[in-house]
Amino acid sequence: MSEHGTPRDTRWTAEIATKIQFYDLDPLQVVWHGNYAKFFEQARCAVLDQIDYNYLRMKESGYSWPIIDMQVRYLQPITFGQEIVVSASIVEWEHRLTLRYLIRGAATGQRLTKGSTMQVAVDIATQLMCLQSPPVLFERLGVSPTW
Repeated sequence: MSEHGTPRDTRWTAEIATKIQFYDLDPLQVVWHGNYAKFFEQARCAVLDQIDYNYLRMKESGYSWPIIDMQVRYLQPITFGQEIVVSASIVEWEHRLTLRYLIRGAATGQRLTKGSTMQVAVDIATQLMCLQSPPVLFERLGVSPTW
């Protein structure tokens, strides 16, 4: 089970580790809120690489996947030099691609931030949003659609 109480398939989870740099900080010497999107993106790319459906593969398959929603819950401040681990898990895929994130302190395992992103498939040729995820996503995940 994930920290959100939902089942998690570890095939669709990845972690990245990073160390907070000076350029990540705001004037109060904590990570600037806009940089959390960068940390989420790094972990999201790791998951997409695992299923062999990264942004290049998405484009090759004829779909773009813009983020239409991002939620962030700041639990504890993250500071200069701190080492963090960012995990990303695919938790929804039938009509949109939803990932959940957890940022932990690398040394302590303490939960620092959690969040989620939602992406939808857009047909590149028509620029129309798909109401269901395209078959290629199901293929990459190794699952069958339930619709």
